Amino acid sequence: MTDMTHEQGNRDVIETYRPLFRPRSIAVIGASSSGVTPGNEFIRHSRNYGYDGAIYPIHPKAERIEDLPVYRSLADIGEPVDYAYIAVGAQSVPEILAEAHGRLRFAQVMSSGFGEVDSGKELERRLVEIAREAGVRVLGPNCLGVHSPHGGITFVGGAEREPGPVGIVSQSGGLGVDIIRRGQGRGLRFSSVVTIGNSADVEPSDMLEYHLADPDTGVVGMYIEDVKDGRRFFELLRDARARKPVVLLVGGRTQQGQRAAVSHTGSLAADARLWDGLARQTGAVLVDTLEEFLDVLLAFQTLSPRPERPTDNVVLFGNGGGTSVLAADFFARHDLVVPPLQGEARAELDALNLPPGTSVANPIDTPAGTLRVEDGRVAERILEIIHARGRPDAVVMHINLPVFLTATDQRVDVVGNLMQAAQRVRERFPGQAHFLLVLRSDGSAEADERKRADRARAVREGIPVYDELPAAAATLQAVRRYERFRHAREHE
Repeated sequence: MTDMTHEQGNRDVIETYRPLFRPRSIAVIGASSSGVTPGNEFIRHSRNYGYDGAIYPIHPKAERIEDLPVYRSLADIGEPVDYAYIAVGAQSVPEILAEAHGRLRFAQVMSSGFGEVDSGKELERRLVEIAREAGVRVLGPNCLGVHSPHGGITFVGGAEREPGPVGIVSQSGGLGVDIIRRGQGRGLRFSSVVTIGNSADVEPSDMLEYHLADPDTGVVGMYIEDVKDGRRFFELLRDARARKPVVLLVGGRTQQGQRAAVSHTGSLAADARLWDGLARQTGAVLVDTLEEFLDVLLAFQTLSPRPERPTDNVVLFGNGGGTSVLAADFFARHDLVVPPLQGEARAELDALNLPPGTSVANPIDTPAGTLRVEDGRVAERILEIIHARGRPDAVVMHINLPVFLTATDQRVDVVGNLMQAAQRVRERFPGQAHFLLVLRSDGSAEADERKRADRARAVREGIPVYDELPAAAATLQAVRRYERFRHAREHE
């Protein structure tokens, strides 16, 4: 495929799905004038989120819903609608779509009772058949729909409006909510989050293709339980040659998980070995938990992968001797090297004459008293030497926040100075080493509040923040896998 053909293909894909992510008009079927239904919630969330397009509530009797005029059917609206949110009984949905011929582009069916239960499989088949006859694409059924900062629509209250590069596809609506709420607390910013439920029509492969083409998406995260067209899914990833990181969290990779997936979305996931093979052959990053999923997405949002020099050697720097020893074990188990600093790097660190109890071997163990030297700005001199002389592939700085927050001397913001020092050194050595920050808390309200503020500031500066060192180790291993795959492909 030529570059021109590829670009045209991307434009076609984006144009196909634009009404789903940036709808100019929305119909809501299932809202009420007398109560608060999921349809009412969707209208309220999207209006609060900034949606400024037309919203058409559809109801057989009501006159106004959410202070909007009500229409009796899609036909009464008088113009095509980009997106319909449907939350009525499953048996009614096919008839609604049959009336939508030429009047609707995408129908998001929140309703359950379709292919996830035996009694609804035929109904789901008929739903798709009728939708295709009417020229309507179906999202779901059994899904929460779309969260789109660019389009101003969401199914989550209180969502962060600032867009970012992370595109999410989830077969679970509840997990989609978790990803948005927990992700934004960690600093993740989304180009879109789309939940696809049973994926009876719009499938994971469709959404993968869209996000690979979407210029607003820099990393794709997918929670999936079943890919009906496995060959197409594989070929999309293979042909993309890992030009964007794709992070996969797959449900149903064990027999027990497969049984749960069948009852959740009617899916039957593939054997774990097939997913492992897909990851090896395509460069997709396979993770095991939601926490790891969010951690790795944050790394790809903030760090710039280096295929030309995949991550291997790591310098650990922070307060806590036992913590540093355990961290060295964590990184070794993830096949990352924490090499002793030698030569000029070691000599210059020794020349700093840091207080007793400090170790500059790597891990660099700097007790709180050491980090208080020059009100914390000594960290800048240490990091300068590490970058200029040690030239590591990654630096992980870990700070035990309670040690500083409970100190009797609070005249100086040592933690703030440490973070500023790290940022200044990063600016002097751009792209030389991945920089990760671990902010450790004891769970107290004071420490957690400080961590939230410091995390937000760091992520704005492009520094991913983690709660503990094992998470940082697992994340760097995932980044390295991606870098090595890209390196191998670029040198074929």
